Amino acid sequence: MTTVPSVNPVTSSDSVSEAEVLRDALGLLKDREQVAERLLVSSAKHSFDPDKELDWDAPFEEGKWFWPPELVSLYGTPLWRRMSEEQRIALSQHEAAALASLGIWFEIILMQLLVRHIYDKAATSAHVRYALTEIEDECRHSKMFARLISKGGTPYYPVSRLHQNLGRVFKTISTTPGSFTATLLGEEILDWMQRLTFPDERVQPLLRGVTRIHVVEEARHVRYAREELRRQMVTAPRWSRSFTRVTSGEFARVFAVAFINPDVYSNVGLDQREAVAQVRASAHRRDIMRTGAKRLTDFLDDIGVLQGVGRRMWRSSGLLA
Repeated sequence: MTTVPSVNPVTSSDSVSEAEVLRDALGLLKDREQVAERLLVSSAKHSFDPDKELDWDAPFEEGKWFWPPELVSLYGTPLWRRMSEEQRIALSQHEAAALASLGIWFEIILMQLLVRHIYDKAATSAHVRYALTEIEDECRHSKMFARLISKGGTPYYPVSRLHQNLGRVFKTISTTPGSFTATLLGEEILDWMQRLTFPDERVQPLLRGVTRIHVVEEARHVRYAREELRRQMVTAPRWSRSFTRVTSGEFARVFAVAFINPDVYSNVGLDQREAVAQVRASAHRRDIMRTGAKRLTDFLDDIGVLQGVGRRMWRSSGLLA
């Protein structure tokens, strides 16, 4: 009978044999192939073609939001109280476009990380076949976000040159557990916000449709990333786990800053410096970001990612209380 090592897998030897029963703080790890097979079945049943599923020709509805007002960055600030309803709705549209732009940037990084992850694995495995399926999903999502931006007539909001270059470095040097930690960071906060968006009847139908598709398909991506990250935090070398804690903390800081593009404020007639200062001072905004990240940070804490310097970096990002 196979016995389970009594030592803590996160702090023990540099690697654990795949032949052993793998456990972490959350219990027994699931078989990698079985998880992938289930996700492949789900993908076959619940995948969408946004070009066919959504009515791109329908005009936007007068007076409806493009993002729930409570999730707009300036909500509840003194500046928000001075803004007209029309200006608030315009800001929600530009912030939705900025988030779609951020999503495209992030998903392009994610696709490259997934390709790196499967490069030396058996292409016939369910694990690799699901990774390729996820890359297909992400391609459709990126095209869907780009079409949404074009439909609204807002600018495309690229991340800053600094963040563009940091992303280029990260996807080059990232460890496998670091890649999956970043994947969850980019997916879970937006997922939390989108789960509030797609049932909200105050929001434009097209935006609700886009977020519904993204939520359904991203649920599979989150499951895949969580299961693989748990495995990596047990089996990866100690140096890789330590490096992951630091790089994930830095990526959290980059992501928290990139989440809102300051150009959205000037593009709706607001003073950019005043708006940025009020967002930074907003207790409501801090609560939104921490609440959106809490499910993720609880998980990362449980599996040993939020330790040492990395934990302090996560705190400085504002995503961890």
